[in-house]
Order: sequence, then structure tokens, then C-alpha cells
Amino acid sequence: MKRRKFVESAIAGASGGLLLSGCGTRSPEVPVIQTGGPRLRWRLASSYSRSVDSLHLASEVFAQRVSALTDGRFAIRIFPGGELIPPFSVLDSVQKATVQMGYTASYYYLGKSPALAFDCTVPFGLSARQFNAWMYHGRGLELTRSLFTDFDVINFPGGNTGVQMGGWFNRELLALADLRGLRMRIPGLGGGVMEELDVTVQQIPGGEIYSALDRGAIDAAEWVGPHDDEKLGFADVAEYYYYPGWWEPGANLSFLVNRQAWDDLPSAYQSAVEVATMEANVSTLARFDALNPAAFARLEASETKVRQFPEEIMEAAAEMSEVLVNEPASDPTYAAILKDYMDFRNLSDRWLDTAERTYARFALG
Repeated sequence: MKRRKFVESAIAGASGGLLLSGCGTRSPEVPVIQTGGPRLRWRLASSYSRSVDSLHLASEVFAQRVSALTDGRFAIRIFPGGELIPPFSVLDSVQKATVQMGYTASYYYLGKSPALAFDCTVPFGLSARQFNAWMYHGRGLELTRSLFTDFDVINFPGGNTGVQMGGWFNRELLALADLRGLRMRIPGLGGGVMEELDVTVQQIPGGEIYSALDRGAIDAAEWVGPHDDEKLGFADVAEYYYYPGWWEPGANLSFLVNRQAWDDLPSAYQSAVEVATMEANVSTLARFDALNPAAFARLEASETKVRQFPEEIMEAAAEMSEVLVNEPASDPTYAAILKDYMDFRNLSDRWLDTAERTYARFALG
């Protein structure tokens, strides 16, 4: 409780400037919470290359804020995906203390534990707003941190994309049967659902998707949303752009810290990490919400064919998602997180449907 109060007061004391650096605005007065502490140099391995700017930027925002809050005495060097650690090996590297920190999506590691999906996203699951509520004011952080103890890692929410797009396809989808035989880049439980719908699923880092589509190595790929997808040039190598990304209704990216490295940090440096991860989380979602509308308008005005997934595909995906999400529930750890997650979602859905969605249906037509 003391640390939570500290984090809240530190954020409030920044007079709003603390959360603006990720949007290109700098506060002229940065609160310093540690002077005279030890000089530390950490390494952070990311799953995302510099070309994936919105996701890469989150780790830069984080590192800059930690430095500012510690008067430059705690420096964190960012290694983008593939420069030091393979993009899908970040969790292993943090666990083994090859690096002190990582920035990644926990659903890349479902082979280690299917429950790791709940630290990122599950199909038809929590939205970004619901996820943050579950993490910070529900039991989400408690439950996922208990899970990460098996890896000697402590996790921090570090950036949410909001509801993603459904991805790029080289052919039109008019019915469920049109998915059959497609080779698609899609990770997480969403990939498992697609496999059940007769899609051949592949795992490809974000920086390699364009090349795979261009060479015809894959027929479809999901990434994030209009801004990032436009910047990576996917419209040049795929004709159809589908929505919504039902498999990622609010994908959270996490900062992972080696447990021993965390325990060895001075308490003020730990608080700096907590504040900085919260800033990265807030600023990342705000950045997506600020940049996606204009990018989507440009794609709509281009030769890109923007399409909604057919109802038949959505219904089949929802049915299969429920099966796969509940499948590992015989494991006690998974079952405990699943129950709390779903209880929170069901209660939250009822409230949001009453207020937010009723308003949206009227206002947005």
C-alpha cells in the first residue's frame, strides 16, 4: 500500500507533464525522486524493432522517464528486437538474467504456460480499458505476478493497443470456407482459433511481415492497427484489410524484470520503474488513439479494400475461442486466473453496456 500511494502521489506531482512525453510533448519540470543513489546500467531487450515505432517507443518512453526520475543515475539501454536477443526469446533472457529487463507480449510464450495469455489478451476478452482496471484495481496484477514467479520474473503493464484490426489478406473472405488453407501470421490464442478454422498459422516477428507477404510466404497477416500497418507498407502487398481484431480486443505489452535484479534495486529506483511503466502504458494507448484515426482515413481513401469479417466467421471464431480459452482449466493456476478474469469481464460488460455502449450506439449511429 505504501508503494501504491507513492506512485499515485508521484504521478499527481508531475502536474500532468509526466504522461505526455510519449505524445511528443515534454514537461519542462521533471520530478526527481532519487538523488545521490548508486549509478546503475541495465539492458532491456525488446521484441520489437525500431521500424515498429509505436511499440518500440514505449520502451524508450520508459527508459527516459526512469533516467529523469533518478537524476540520470539509473540508465536503461534499449536493444530492439533481434539486435541482442531474438524477438521471441525475451522472457527466457530475462529469466536467465542475460538482461535485466524485457519488453514483450506474454502470449508469445504460451508453450511455457497457457495462462500467460491473460497478461496480454485472449480472444473476445477484456478491452484496454477493462484490462487496466483489472490489472491496477482488480486482482489481475496479483494473479499474473504469482504466475511469473515460476520464471523468476516480475511483470508490469507497459502499453495497450486497444482493439486491433483483423489484418491483411490477399483474397476476399465471403464465408467461413474462405479461410481454409490460408497461411497466416497470427500469434497467441487467436492463432489457435485460426488453426481450428483450418488456417495454417505461422509465427513471424513484426519486422519480417512485409517481406513474408511480398514473397508469398504467407497469404495473410495481422499486426496492430492503421498507423503501424500503414507505416510498414502492408497495403502495398495485400489487397484486403479486415476488421475487427476479435483475437486482440485489448493487447497489453509487458515490461518484465528479473526478480533478483528487481530485489537488488534501491526502493526509490523500484518506485521510478513503477511510475515509468505506468507512463508507458498510458502514453502508448493514447498514441494509438491519436494516430490511428487519420491513418485509417488514408487507407479508406486509398485502393485498400476495407472489409468487415463476415458474421459466419465471427460466430465460428467466438464459439471456438470459448472452447480453447476453457480447455486448460483443469490446471489450478490457469483455472484461478480464468475465473477471476471472466468474472471481472462479465460484471464490467454489464456496466459498460449500460453506459458506454448505449451512448456509443446512439452517438456513432
